[in-house]
Order: sequence, then structure tokens, then C-alpha cells
Amino acid sequence: MNQKSLVIGLGELLWDVFPDHKQMGGAPCNFAFHASKLGMDSLAISAIGKDELGAEIIEKLDEVELKYDMQQVDYPTGTVKVTLSGNGIPEYEICYPVAWDFIGMKPEYEAIAKQTQAVCFGSLAQRGEVSHNTIRSFVSQVPDTALKIFDINLRQQFYSKALIEDSLKLSNVLKINDDEIKIVADLFGLTGTDETVCQTLIEQFNLKLVALTCGTAGSYLITQKESSFLETPTVEVADTVGAGDSFTAAMVVGLLTGKSLKETHQMAVKLSAFVCTRHGAMPEYQTDFVL
Repeated sequence: MNQKSLVIGLGELLWDVFPDHKQMGGAPCNFAFHASKLGMDSLAISAIGKDELGAEIIEKLDEVELKYDMQQVDYPTGTVKVTLSGNGIPEYEICYPVAWDFIGMKPEYEAIAKQTQAVCFGSLAQRGEVSHNTIRSFVSQVPDTALKIFDINLRQQFYSKALIEDSLKLSNVLKINDDEIKIVADLFGLTGTDETVCQTLIEQFNLKLVALTCGTAGSYLITQKESSFLETPTVEVADTVGAGDSFTAAMVVGLLTGKSLKETHQMAVKLSAFVCTRHGAMPEYQTDFVL
């Protein structure tokens, strides 16, 4: 693999089951998909069951041409029951335990970690001890010069203050939304505006960057020295599933290719707005649409 652009999505891979159809999803793998679409040498690492849903995931990954390392384990392939509100905002009912709770630390992952330029992980896949230990081991072996993105992705009861704190210490970039920032501020006793809370987290955990997305109210990229705010484009929303993951991927590609903070932010906003106009987290599109 190309050492200069190896981008890893590490964590949950599952089927989002809607009332009338199902879509492959899971934030880290959605991230890896979009990074690959944008020209990165990306790899999704997760686990599937020895079942029909697992076989369908492999088929789908091959169809979208995403490189993967999928462990087969003796648990069912992950599923999430998704219901959409009137304005397309998803609500999730996440099954437990499932295959992606049992991602093992394979011997070859150490070499992959050392070549990694960016890795994205979240809190959800750390709810089980096996995957939690693998994620911590993998990310800790990624070079400090790389981007270690904690896409916090708080779901149901599957998080704690200790887990968030440990993950922030392990990472150097935080991706968070307007609902999650309030939960984190409450857990850590932080006050002030959402931007102020982001700055405090940057200082406390020595982060390079915080990406704060606020749905239709816009988004921020905040570093120790500068801040970028952009409004969210008005689009006809099909659903918002995967929009945040595409935002993260475009942001990472911008940072890895040396674009300015504002240029990076513009790429991220443009891609996530586009993904909102399509059904599912992995729509087809051309790379030059964003770059």
C-alpha cells in the first residue's frame, strides 16, 4: 500500500435496516469508502458473521470497490434498525452483541498501523472488550505524525466519560456534532458556547483540530490558531445517513493533501451536502466533484 496515503476506518460495519430496505453502514467504514473515492489508499477493518448478511456485506464492499480486512467470527453480522423523522434525521436501534464487537488484533495489523497516515475510530465499536482492546492497540501504534480521528458517534447507552476521555487522549482530531458536544460538555463539566467547549477540549487533550457539525446550522473546523465556519448548503434531503462520515473523509483528504483550513472545510461541506441528497451512506459520485 502507498505509505503516503494509507487511510484506515476501524470499527463497526453493519446493515442499516430501514422500514422498506437495508443499506450497508457503520461510520468507520463509511469514512473509508469516501476516503477511497477521494483518491486515498483506504482500508476498512471490521468483523462480520458467518451468515447471509455477512456474505452480502462482502458482495457490497466488492461492488463499491472498497478494500477491506473483514474477520469472520461466531457472532451475527451487525444490524441497526433505522427510523427516519419527517426531516430525514435517522434514529438508531443498535443490536448487541454482534460480529463487530469481536474485532481481533491480528499480527499483521501492527505493520499496517505503522504505515497509516490517518485512522478513524469511534466510541460505538469500543462497547465490547475485544474490539475496544484492538482499537486501542492499533491506534496507539499509528505514528504520532498521522491523523488519529476520534469520530465520537455517541449512540444509545454505549459510551461513558472514561471511554471518551481515553479516546481523546489516544487521538489528535475530534469529530463531533451539536448534540454530542452538549453531552461531552455536561460529562466534563465544561461551560460556554459550543466553540468555547471545542477550544477547551483542544487545550485539555492537545488536539490538532476539532470538527463540529451542527446540521442545517452550519459547521466549524477549529484548531489551536484558527477557526473556520461555513453555512450548510440548502439541498433536497433524501436522508442524512453517512453525511457526517463523508464530511470527515473529505476533511482528512484536505488535510493530508496540504489544503488550507478553509479549502478543507469547503470540500467537507460540499461532499456532505451531496450525500444528503442521496439515499444511503455510500452513493456513487465522481472524485472531481469535490477535489
